Amino acid sequence: MRFNKLDLNLLVVLNALLTECNISRAAEKIYLSQSATSSALARLRDYFNDELLVSAGRQLVLTPRAKELVEPVREVLMRIDSTIATQPQFDPATETRTFTILVSDYTMAVLVPPLLEALYRQAPGVRVSLRHQYDRQPADVLEQGDADFLVIPSQYLAKEHPSAVLFEEDYLCVTWEGHSRIQDKLTFDDYLSCGHVIPTFASANPLPTLDGWFIESYDVKRRVEVTAPTMTGLPSLVVGTDRIATVHRRIALRAQEALPIRVWEPPPRIPRLVQSLQWHRHRNNDPAIRWLRDLFVDVARGV
Repeated sequence: MRFNKLDLNLLVVLNALLTECNISRAAEKIYLSQSATSSALARLRDYFNDELLVSAGRQLVLTPRAKELVEPVREVLMRIDSTIATQPQFDPATETRTFTILVSDYTMAVLVPPLLEALYRQAPGVRVSLRHQYDRQPADVLEQGDADFLVIPSQYLAKEHPSAVLFEEDYLCVTWEGHSRIQDKLTFDDYLSCGHVIPTFASANPLPTLDGWFIESYDVKRRVEVTAPTMTGLPSLVVGTDRIATVHRRIALRAQEALPIRVWEPPPRIPRLVQSLQWHRHRNNDPAIRWLRDLFVDVARGV
């Protein structure tokens, strides 16, 4: 299909190239060979009369013209996907669509199992691709159309996309039951004197953790002794030590059933977590997206 002498199929290649700035990764993303992607880039360069991607050392970088094309190309493809390519009806009993959902390990433990159970009953042919939300900036993944849903605390929601509240959560502190000092109660001084186990996630743009909020609110810094790429695994990491971890209440109470730990109300007041669901604005009227959104909300009532 052509429009003003442009093969519209090339827009998919162009979007991948503008996003990845790498021919091999772009080819992998759109399931083309590297040679076919290089050939498409040559045709795009000819059409726009611009190099689009140029070498800078061992990397490719966007030209000024290419940078101007990033948002318009992405917008066009998203509009096509949400209008022309979207099926007008969705029957969960017969559908075989795949949904991509960005989640944390906390969401994986608390919300995903009952969601998959409900999907299995109501839409047995539907497939789900769960991806870790810390590999890239979550809002960017959503904006680029690489995910259907994002489950994330409300303070990190992208303002330009619709969302729905799923549930609220608060926090508990966790210590080993053999802690040498904390036996009857947990004071603020106890909290500060202990070594802390906190989550940290490798990412180009990591989301702020509880530690960042704590510093801002109390103008003090906890003594962090262990960092781990997990939230759900923190309770097990204090066992056998005098360390402390601050974790979600649901995770702490589940861990208490299996580990030799004690749980405490945190001495500093920590705001409640509002866990939310977000999807792309151009998919707001997609019947499948609306159906799964409602299922998310319904399942979340029971967690």
